Amino acid sequence: MDEEFAIGKFKFGIDPLLNLIPIAGDIGGYVISMSLIITMLQHGASGKVVAKMVLNASLDALIGAIPFLGWIFDFTFKANTRNVKLLSEHYTDGKHRGSALPIITVIIIIMLLVIILLIFLVVRIFYWLDGLVTI
Repeated sequence: MDEEFAIGKFKFGIDPLLNLIPIAGDIGGYVISMSLIITMLQHGASGKVVAKMVLNASLDALIGAIPFLGWIFDFTFKANTRNVKLLSEHYTDGKHRGSALPIITVIIIIMLLVIILLIFLVVRIFYWLDGLVTI
């Protein structure tokens, strides 16, 4: 998905090319990545390595959905290549074993902080707009 083609030393794959198609390309690439992750989970990958792989694929899909910036990100981040490396380390070196609970806990805390920040910003914007309207 990430390194089928090469121009000089620069490698790229179908994933960043799919993401040039707005919305459909991002969703298609994410579905393919997640199906590969589910297959690895069914074949004995630990919860910890699966959580890291889902995080890579989700980050790729979320940032990749941003026009222009996402296209550059897709050509450089290469979530599927990172996931293959995680699997290799998991199976050959015995790394990334154990529970996904610490990773999930950190993700939930970050999500809560982002939600609190967004609520704060929305309230500040409403106060600012209210000040503009009353003048």
